[in-house]
Amino acid sequence: MTIQRAAYLQEARRYGAWDLPPLVETLEEIRNHLAQGTPAFGAFDGARLVGSVRSRVDGERMEVARLAVAPDVQGGGVGRRLLEAISTRTPEEVRVVWLFTGAGSDENLGFYESAGFVRVGEHLDAVGIRCVTLEQKVI
Repeated sequence: MTIQRAAYLQEARRYGAWDLPPLVETLEEIRNHLAQGTPAFGAFDGARLVGSVRSRVDGERMEVARLAVAPDVQGGGVGRRLLEAISTRTPEEVRVVWLFTGAGSDENLGFYESAGFVRVGEHLDAVGIRCVTLEQKVI
């Protein structure tokens, strides 16, 4: 939860939205999500958790959810390894991996596109932020 909140503060500042779901999600909600058994990974530097990612599976589609990297290690490949881990270890029925990020988050968009995700649409999220949805076919 600490890594998630630290990582999403930058997005909250960018959009002036301090009620982003990753910032208000409770520890109990995180535990409940993990208990569902969908793919989730953590990245460690020794004993320190420096990144995490979770997913939500719905039939043939899997959402990459809550990719978070500690701010002091961002840019060092942790996020790339977590995204690769979650994208390549999908349940057998999954054919499409998808995610969304803020339309004004150019660094995130570039990161996801460089990992093979393609923009497929836009929407307003629950707090009114314009978001871009990106997808990647499972090979």
